[in-house]
Amino acid sequence: MSDAKQPDLRSPRSGILQADVRARELWAWAMYDFANSGYTTVVITALFNAYFVAVVAGNAAWATLAWTAALSISYALILVSAPLLGAYADLRAAKKKLLAVTTAGCVSFTALLYFAQPDALWLAIACVIASNFFFGSGENLIASFLPELSKARAMGRVSGWGWSLGYLGGLFTLGVCLLYVTWATGQGQNSSEFVPVTMLITATIFALASLPTFALLRERTLPRDNALITAGVGHAWARVGRTLSQLRQFEDLRRFLLCNLFYQAGIQTVITLTAIYANQALGFTLQQTLLLVLVVNITAALGAFFFGHLQDRLGHVHAIALTLLGWITTITLAWAAREASLFWLAANIAGLCLGASQSAARALVGVLTPPTRTAEFFGLWGLSVKLASILGPLSYGLSNWLSGGDHRRALLITGIFFVIGLLLLRGVKPWRGRRMALRADRSI
Repeated sequence: MSDAKQPDLRSPRSGILQADVRARELWAWAMYDFANSGYTTVVITALFNAYFVAVVAGNAAWATLAWTAALSISYALILVSAPLLGAYADLRAAKKKLLAVTTAGCVSFTALLYFAQPDALWLAIACVIASNFFFGSGENLIASFLPELSKARAMGRVSGWGWSLGYLGGLFTLGVCLLYVTWATGQGQNSSEFVPVTMLITATIFALASLPTFALLRERTLPRDNALITAGVGHAWARVGRTLSQLRQFEDLRRFLLCNLFYQAGIQTVITLTAIYANQALGFTLQQTLLLVLVVNITAALGAFFFGHLQDRLGHVHAIALTLLGWITTITLAWAAREASLFWLAANIAGLCLGASQSAARALVGVLTPPTRTAEFFGLWGLSVKLASILGPLSYGLSNWLSGGDHRRALLITGIFFVIGLLLLRGVKPWRGRRMALRADRSI
């Protein structure tokens, strides 16, 4: 073969992106991570959760349980709907349209949290449930675009780029909110005055930052069959049932989804309860908590970006195992912390592990997924994550309530999830799972 006919292996598009994907489309895809991360950072992790417990619920004995229960309801709704939405998106070639609907829903209900006050507990709970439902559904849909954009051998890097940009988005939104909170505090305002305004800030940034995604990201999926399109939802449910029954054929994907269920239970607990733990167990002020999460977002972005490159060299399983060891270390340090300095160390290790483990999981699912059924199988991944989001935080909330508010004991339960995940990970073989996925794709 002549040199002119050989592919340029130095070209980024040759080694990383699919043949018809341009760099600006990859950027537009990653910008959705930038856009939606402000919601999780401000509402779920750093600000509104602690505000809900301390102000909206009045620091009642059941306040932490109420917060975790509200999130669990939203995740249960996603659990039921995610496989259907994924199958429907594949059949109708509607990933982008459904993503627009979920984005509008999350933005709208986040803005409605402006009205969350001590005398509006049920309104706050309803808006949290709805906004988090739309956020989680959109998260599944945007992840399903990954195999269409990236070649299999580069999914770790590409997923890492998205996650790292996402953490920068969370950092940006949180930074704007912190500036506003600092100004409002200086004006003598209390949390019931300035926290609702941060909900409007978060919703606005989400809406504006997601515009490049809808302008530039292409819908490449084609309707699979005219009969299926005509039949609509009924066939989508049948397809979901068939996917669940066929999951036993994908041994490695099945095992990883189970592994993912347990270690994501730990991760989701950390995400949703860090601010509450810092406030209740260590006495952090609101400004201290915001600053902590701000710094952790920086370490998370670094972890997602650099670990994505390392992941493609180490292999997906070894990379995830390394992050799980980091998570176990984090929980141990946070449990032992009696002063701010040790908790800061634990939080920043968690940041590095958070960016790395989330990116690695998304990439590994992409490797183990049949290329023509991405939305459907990423829906199963989302199902695993959302079930974990019920299991982890709710177990923390119940433990905290039953132990009379002992946050340290609840944290130890969280650590068990990471240990179980590490043990289950040992049986996952990415090369075997990829071969099975491609074989299944050719048989359709």
